[in-house]
Amino acid sequence: MTGDAREGFRAVYGADPEGVWAAPGRVNLIGEHTDYNDGFVMPFALPHTVHAAAARRTDGVLRLHSGDVPGAAYQLPLDALAPGADGGWAAYPAGVVWALREAGLPVGGADIHVASTVPTGAGLSSSAALEVATGLALSELYGLDLPRDRLARLCQRAENEFVGMPCGIMDQMASACCTEGHVLHLDARDLTRRQVPFDLAASGLRMLVVDTRVKHTLADGAYAGRRRACEAGAAALGVPSLRQVAYEDLDTALSRLDARLDDPQVRDCVRHVVTENRRVEEVVALLDAGEVRAVGPLLSAGHASLRDDFRVSCAELDLVVDTALGAGALGARMTGGGFGGSAVVLVEESATEKVGAAVTSAFEAAGHLAPQLFEAVPSAGAQRL
Repeated sequence: MTGDAREGFRAVYGADPEGVWAAPGRVNLIGEHTDYNDGFVMPFALPHTVHAAAARRTDGVLRLHSGDVPGAAYQLPLDALAPGADGGWAAYPAGVVWALREAGLPVGGADIHVASTVPTGAGLSSSAALEVATGLALSELYGLDLPRDRLARLCQRAENEFVGMPCGIMDQMASACCTEGHVLHLDARDLTRRQVPFDLAASGLRMLVVDTRVKHTLADGAYAGRRRACEAGAAALGVPSLRQVAYEDLDTALSRLDARLDDPQVRDCVRHVVTENRRVEEVVALLDAGEVRAVGPLLSAGHASLRDDFRVSCAELDLVVDTALGAGALGARMTGGGFGGSAVVLVEESATEKVGAAVTSAFEAAGHLAPQLFEAVPSAGAQRL
């Protein structure tokens, strides 16, 4: 797709770009809605990427064009960039430029053309991939040499403050920092991280992504509501974040919440976050021991918690999980923020076709749109091409 991005840039702007940068989407193996609670996550990058062809400008203007969205290029004066403007897809790269400049970094104008193979609205972090591709391009074009964790933080700020989506740091860190053949064990509190080998093929396994094609719109308030519930739980327990609640102390913490708050949603959200952090620790231990198959039940337990405690699943995601497990999958769970999007399914290589066919048939019988299935292969993070 590098050639497509270059050709698209030339067609729109009438010149060659100075370079092409790529950043991937991601799936999250385990650790959902824990990052904004200072917890643990385990994403890995997909081979699906956003490519950004870019060149500097000297007139204080940012021009943005997408090969995937009909319409002319946006033309935005840098001095006019401000949070809250409804720019559609362009708000994400524009927000990155704004965040870099707000941080005092010497970023000028640019022409940027993007092309993407990351499905949008599927819970695979297409927005983070767009942000990181833009941020890496500008960092290199303007000689900023930003460390990857700082780049991710600035991209997160763009999404939080410019776009208005209160996401955690996982998606941007995954897109910026993942490595091929590994899953990223990330501590969202201090961004310490470790690349954990994740060679499914060597174990005779496959990871399927099932895009339900139910488009999630996380900026509509549901995601923010879950975050507020977590913050309310932490405040009631007198801790800075739910990361401070140990799994061994969960029953005591829930009893304290019952005494202080009459809010079942807060209680359930606290239970999910604390148990999900524990599941991440257990998955890391299993992968380190080479027990990849044993991860499956933890994925399924994570889905049950997201469905019943955090309540961010939907009928289509539950159908994927139930059908896949019934057809012999080792484990399955929704991935991403929820309310639609995708699920991941861990299967024996020999059962891949059977499980995929069962899920497709179940969707047809239920009258849903046909899901889109593909294999998730742990891939490289952001890079210049």
